[in-house]
Amino acid sequence: MRKRGLKIVSAFDFDGTLTTKDTLLEFIRYARGTRRFVAGFALFTPLIMLMKLHVMPNWKVKQRLFSWFFKGVSLDDFNGLCNAFARDRACLLRPEGMQSVMKSVEEGSKVVIISANIDNWVRPFFRDLPVTVCGTRLEVVDGMLTGRFSSSNCYGYEKVRRLLEICPERDSYRLVAYGDSRGDKELLAFADERYYKPFRR
Repeated sequence: MRKRGLKIVSAFDFDGTLTTKDTLLEFIRYARGTRRFVAGFALFTPLIMLMKLHVMPNWKVKQRLFSWFFKGVSLDDFNGLCNAFARDRACLLRPEGMQSVMKSVEEGSKVVIISANIDNWVRPFFRDLPVTVCGTRLEVVDGMLTGRFSSSNCYGYEKVRRLLEICPERDSYRLVAYGDSRGDKELLAFADERYYKPFRR
């Protein structure tokens, strides 16, 4: 346990921890409509089953699914959808979770929102707060989405690695982490203080 009195870094997982649903699914439905959403998931059901059975890695299925829906979309149009999604789906946020984020900010903590989902649509949910959003990044060529990721899927140990990019010198701060799933296991283990599924009644 590191000494008290150090500055605090508060790291919050997004999907499931600060939200009531997975925002990847909600965003696709919002951006593409229910009929295309259902058609896409019917097409990818075999791959999703392979992912559930741990035969195919999570990131590969996620990237192929994302590509089917958004490859060839301009970054400007995509970001417009992301901003609209955050505005129209603010109801997805858990009030207790957002209160904890705001309290951490008010108390002077460095707040990092760290998500396996695409940071383009996570960031707008926090546009009025001084927080750092760290998520899976998209590859863009000539202003268009290629359908591929330009970073590793921000899941598991990748969350720890990305956090250390933002907040190196680990002995200089006390880490408080919040998560709700297998993808947060390594981040929670890395923290001095950890909370698992903290905002569910």
